[in-house]
Amino acid sequence: MLPHDIIKKIKKVHIRTGRMVNTLMAGQYRSVFRGAGIEFEEVRDYAPGDEVKSIDWKVSARLGRPFIKRYREERELVVMLLVDLSASGRFGTRPESKQELAVETAAILAFNAIRSNDKVGAILFTDQVERYIPPKKGSGHVWRVIKEIVTHAPQHRGTDIAGAVAFLARVCRKHAVAFVISDFLLPRGGIVVDRAMRAVSRKHELIQIRISDPGEFVLPPAGIVRVRDLETGRQMLLDASHAGTRTLYERRCRQAFKAVGDQFKAAGLDCIEIRTDHSAADALTRYFRLREKRKR
Repeated sequence: MLPHDIIKKIKKVHIRTGRMVNTLMAGQYRSVFRGAGIEFEEVRDYAPGDEVKSIDWKVSARLGRPFIKRYREERELVVMLLVDLSASGRFGTRPESKQELAVETAAILAFNAIRSNDKVGAILFTDQVERYIPPKKGSGHVWRVIKEIVTHAPQHRGTDIAGAVAFLARVCRKHAVAFVISDFLLPRGGIVVDRAMRAVSRKHELIQIRISDPGEFVLPPAGIVRVRDLETGRQMLLDASHAGTRTLYERRCRQAFKAVGDQFKAAGLDCIEIRTDHSAADALTRYFRLREKRKR
């Protein structure tokens, strides 16, 4: 039996994100992410306004009047949520930590998928894949996905995004739309988009969702500050009262952040930026609209 506070938290995420999907994103997800193909539905009489290219000439010639073939989209998609639960996600200088924002983002995407009758699965990872939830349909399954993300206690602290993407390739034989939800914090010079990840992106659609907190890029205005890497445990003392120290710290953080973004651009991979002081629903809505424009 789950503790009452955990159940309350899960219900809050479930209700809040469900409302966001109903009010902000009605129809957008469905129009952006289409099925894998089309299948024949019926032959019917031609009506004014139908496209001439849809006319079935053989049937029309045989019966002496025009008929058209109708097809329907094979709607069902497999949507996979790759959620980074490494220790750096616990950081936060706003009411929501990065990990809490990641949970909300995953829930919004799951609700969008279920409303379109798509299957949803999840891969929860740190520097190892810690939990795999096979894709299924239904609102009850969304509840399970949210519950698993909220209640999972990570066994490791580090991050291995490439390992999680490789695991996706092994368990998903069918084409999937995969959202990688992470802060993408790696050691300086770390490679996010390696050769294996590029290979996986040719079979599955990989969309990066980058969670950040504005407090990651700045030091307090004064005092000696102890800075600790939540994943490695490494600590250092910095003199935040020194303007040069604050400037150097911010510049290096910004450079590291930009370097990861540059890797995504070079690989032709989409990346959605979401900050803890901004709305996840708004960021996803902007992305859906951008994709719609690109398709026109």
